[in-house]
Amino acid sequence: MDPELEAARPAPAPLQAIRALAVGSLAALIVLLVAWDLRFAHTPSSPAWIAVKVAPLCLALTGLLRHRMYTYRWMSLLVWLYFTEGVVRAWSDPAPGRWLAGVEIALCLLLFAACALHVRQRLGWGRKR
Repeated sequence: MDPELEAARPAPAPLQAIRALAVGSLAALIVLLVAWDLRFAHTPSSPAWIAVKVAPLCLALTGLLRHRMYTYRWMSLLVWLYFTEGVVRAWSDPAPGRWLAGVEIALCLLLFAACALHVRQRLGWGRKR
C-alpha cells in the first residue's frame, strides 16, 4: 500500500494515544536532560556536550511527529543508552541528581513501551486492512 495513502487515513484512537505518549515522553526527556545539565548538574556540562547528547532525541522527535515507523523502531533501541545513563547517575549522583535520574529512568521506560506498542499496533493494524 502507498505510504502517503496510509498516512492520510486517520489512525485508530488507541494508536493515536500511543503516539501521544511516545511524543510526550520523548519531549519530556529532552527537557529534563537539557535542564538537568544546564541547571541541576553537580558539575555543569558544556553547551556543546548537551547539544551532542540531545541531538539524536531531537531528530527522533521529528520522526515521531511525522509518524515514521522506522523512527519508532530505532528509538526503541536508542532509548536504552539514556536509560543506562539514568541508572549510572542514580547510583553515583548526590540526592537531587538521584531523583532526576529516577525521572529519566521512568521516562525512558515509558518511551520504550510506547515505541514498542506503536510498532506492534501499527503492524497489526496494517494486517487487519
